[in-house]
Amino acid sequence: MRLECSPASVCVLLLAAAPVFCQTTATSGTGEAPYVPGVTFQTTNPNYPIRNPFYFEGRIDWNLLGITNPSNAWEYAQRGIHEQDDLEDPADAIADYQRSISLNNLSNGTCQLITSASGLGTATNPPPCMFTVRLRLGNLLKTTDPQTAIQLFEDVLTIDPLRLGVNAMIGETYTNLAASLTDRAAVMNAYNSAMAAYHAELALSPVTPATAALTGDTANNAHVHWALAEIYRTLGQSENEMSELKLYLRATQWHSDTYAWHIQLANARMQKLESTLQRRNPVR
Repeated sequence: MRLECSPASVCVLLLAAAPVFCQTTATSGTGEAPYVPGVTFQTTNPNYPIRNPFYFEGRIDWNLLGITNPSNAWEYAQRGIHEQDDLEDPADAIADYQRSISLNNLSNGTCQLITSASGLGTATNPPPCMFTVRLRLGNLLKTTDPQTAIQLFEDVLTIDPLRLGVNAMIGETYTNLAASLTDRAAVMNAYNSAMAAYHAELALSPVTPATAALTGDTANNAHVHWALAEIYRTLGQSENEMSELKLYLRATQWHSDTYAWHIQLANARMQKLESTLQRRNPVR
């Protein structure tokens, strides 16, 4: 999209897919009050749309924002993204994400949950809770501080219970936690929590007769089925492992896998499991 405005005009582009407007600035000698970006135009133009109360959750190039020091939750989140992605500085990114969340937090009343469309299109104070900063911080902490990471992911589900992928992140974090524990009961608790999270992920995108007829896909979510198969393999539950591998292979017919070698490995494991189970339960 190309936008041209005369030198005597100020162009305003709203992130929330709002139209672009040009407003002529007040010039000296006119007797008009000086134009104040972000204030004057909105209050004086009756056709100006009410600002979308939601923060833009995506990444914006930090250099284009022209911000010297962050002043609110969104700006701290954007600088954290810049530090994480561009500067490869996870320590400073974590600090900025934590600062962002402290300024956008249910516990201190600096953000709110939006649970219906009734309040949309009106001024929102406090602003809605952000999920991107919590997802990013959770992924940075899931190895060093898994419990905090899990809480952050659960906070995301509080903000948006239908967001895909978050339960899978919880499952992955619990699985990694289980591998680091030594107490048998704690290990089993972690694995059980991981399996519950993975099943919750599957429940968000179920296979139904309608979707199967439309797409031919009768399994869905190869990643989750592989992860469950790995847990059952670790626990020595061969029949459950084989069941998940079958679902995984059915799912990869339609979705493939980022790690294509998993498909070959799944087939090899299936053959070995079938042979083992046949020896255990010979047909009479």
